[in-house]
Amino acid sequence: MAHVGVPSGTARKRRSVALLATGVLTIPVLAGCSSDSEGPAPVAVRQDIAPAPRDRIAEGSTLDWAIDAVPATLNAYQADADSATTRITGALLPSLFPLDERGEPTLNPDYLESAKVIEQEPKQVVLYKLNQQAVWSDGREIGAPDFVAQWRALSGKDSAFWTARNAGYERIEKIERGKDDLQVRVTFSKPYADWRSLFSPLYPKEVTGSPGTFNDGARTTIKNTAGPFRLRSVSKAKGTVVLDRNPRWWGDRAKLESLVFRAVKPEDRTEALTEGTLDVADIDAAAAHSVTLAARYRGGNGQPPAHGPGADTTPASALRSWALAHGSDEDAAETARAARRKNQEAIAVYAADQKALSAFAVRKSLEPAYTQLAMNGESGPLSDDRVRRAIARTLDRQELADTVLKPLGLPAKPPGSHLALAGQPGYRDGSGALGDRDPKEARALLADAGWTPGGALRRTEDVKAGSEAEKTGKDGAKNSPSPSGSPSPSGSPSPSGSPSPSGSTKAGSEKASGSEKEEADKQEKDDKAARDEGTYIVGDDKPGERPAGDAEVTAQEKKPGAPAGAYAPAGTVAPAAGSAKTRLGKDGKPLTLRFVLPSGPGSQSLRAVGDRIVAMLDSIGISTQITKVDDESYFKDHIASGAYDMALYSWPATAFPATDGRPIFAKPEPATDGSLLVEQNYTRVGSDHIDQLFDRAVAELDAEASRNLLKQADARIWAAAGSIPLYQRPQLVAVDKKLANVGAFGFASPRYQDIGFTGHQAAGSPANREK
Repeated sequence: MAHVGVPSGTARKRRSVALLATGVLTIPVLAGCSSDSEGPAPVAVRQDIAPAPRDRIAEGSTLDWAIDAVPATLNAYQADADSATTRITGALLPSLFPLDERGEPTLNPDYLESAKVIEQEPKQVVLYKLNQQAVWSDGREIGAPDFVAQWRALSGKDSAFWTARNAGYERIEKIERGKDDLQVRVTFSKPYADWRSLFSPLYPKEVTGSPGTFNDGARTTIKNTAGPFRLRSVSKAKGTVVLDRNPRWWGDRAKLESLVFRAVKPEDRTEALTEGTLDVADIDAAAAHSVTLAARYRGGNGQPPAHGPGADTTPASALRSWALAHGSDEDAAETARAARRKNQEAIAVYAADQKALSAFAVRKSLEPAYTQLAMNGESGPLSDDRVRRAIARTLDRQELADTVLKPLGLPAKPPGSHLALAGQPGYRDGSGALGDRDPKEARALLADAGWTPGGALRRTEDVKAGSEAEKTGKDGAKNSPSPSGSPSPSGSPSPSGSPSPSGSTKAGSEKASGSEKEEADKQEKDDKAARDEGTYIVGDDKPGERPAGDAEVTAQEKKPGAPAGAYAPAGTVAPAAGSAKTRLGKDGKPLTLRFVLPSGPGSQSLRAVGDRIVAMLDSIGISTQITKVDDESYFKDHIASGAYDMALYSWPATAFPATDGRPIFAKPEPATDGSLLVEQNYTRVGSDHIDQLFDRAVAELDAEASRNLLKQADARIWAAAGSIPLYQRPQLVAVDKKLANVGAFGFASPRYQDIGFTGHQAAGSPANREK
């Protein structure tokens, strides 16, 4: 599941719209950071797209490409734009600086002859020289009026435009025509290092020229385009967006006649591939395994298949079945013959499915995105940076990365930066600012924050009250000490269930009884809330009790009378007897964190990682309360609203971290109603210093100086420990084996005009498929 680029309700947004209480943070010694002389790490995995020269690609044919749903809007600058919007507009509209294999923006010669900063003082000026052949599909040349209209729509100065972001556009002072119509001169009021991020995609002035056309006109159609394809139709009923070749395209002619983006849910894609209704589809690990297994399927010739129905048939069982089917016992023979027919039919169906799937290959790389453990620092235990850093230093990030990536045959090196990924020019490993995994140091940090073993059993008020009661009863007589010489844990009965020690007064007994009743009522209320939410607690067990060990057990499935919190994910080590004394707590309160995870079918890897994190935290005495929620509500109702302590979700990498990273890590500001304006910083962890480093980096026109400032910002983000990158996400794409120049693109933007079949007909695609 892709939890990426979820928009916030603020004016400043992440460029790729798809998908707190803080103090001064102590920065550890920045050991392990890359030196300035070190270059970026090489790309971990290159793109996998079966590259082929254009002269080997056949002319014509139609390609069906899976998307999650028909996009709500085709305007990439609106809040509800998603990954499908980005994919579709990439084939329709100008992108002035698409990304290359290393995630670096490169000038697109189809639209630009050149683009560069020609003045820095007194103000930054960028001069764009447009390709003389570049025109919109209505024949009008692309020019300054289109740039001006888009700037005015996205500058944030006119609230009538419903924009999702204005980063960079608000720094533009004016846009003018250059020496001729093919030159566009852009003057900035403030220096802007990420100027290459602007005007991609570029919309025609017919879309951006007025609030009406911007807000509504481009949601379901774009009449004027300027890419290798043009828009033919959008049908929510059919679940398709159909593109045709653009006859006015001046660049390399598109090899495909048409391109169909077809809405297919991720869980239905294996079946769609089998049925031949898709040629390209992003898939999960389970679907990738099915496609890989199909390539090894061998059946027929009297031999049992390698896998699937009948794979477990041995020569002896086959002989026995034949003998029964041809035996003298008619009833037994008929039963055996029916079973053999049913088995043969299942084998035939399975064989046909395997043959269809064998026409596809799994192309794999690493997505330009990383999955993180997010810790909400707004309130509770995680508002203390010592607790967050302790959790971060308990995690074995290598083990977590191995869990997801090693079974796929992909390298599993945990990311060292929040602002770039290995292979990008701006990548520097800043994780040394936090420190390596060290459970001993983690325990020391927790102890320094007041969280100690057995702390959940000791209440300061109860200890004080017990001492006073021990000295004097109601009548002034001295009380006898408890048999052990120390008070029993607060709220718990004496071991034998006997009356209170001699010398206890009636008033004292009534007080104790009332306290126990309050505790019981509170426990009943907590258990009811857990049943309502479908949560279970790991590590919050009583001495001698063991977890059930089923990852999918929820509160509703507990046996009557079972102890609260006696359930844990599969594989979680059961705590030893007496573990309540080793659970971390403070002033009688256990250190229990709410861990929210998605429950959808595409989130298995997140849940597997979550289970391992739970076990790691349990090993140092931290309890977790796990809540699994629907994918649809995961971000809106939990992450964005702050209803969590820990969560797993992803952010995309970007070529422009100074612009795109700031709203993700910006210090939240208090609103007039007392709430926090968090932009996209869902961890609610930030600092003025981090904000200042981002502001300096985005205004620094020297690329290396800007990267050094971002390196400093990243070190402080690591030290704040609100976001802990765990692994770069896998990218798995099922692709018809006859297709070239398409698949797992990695960082790079697709070059749609080069995609096509090396044969005249797709292997899994019938010619009469309905479009």
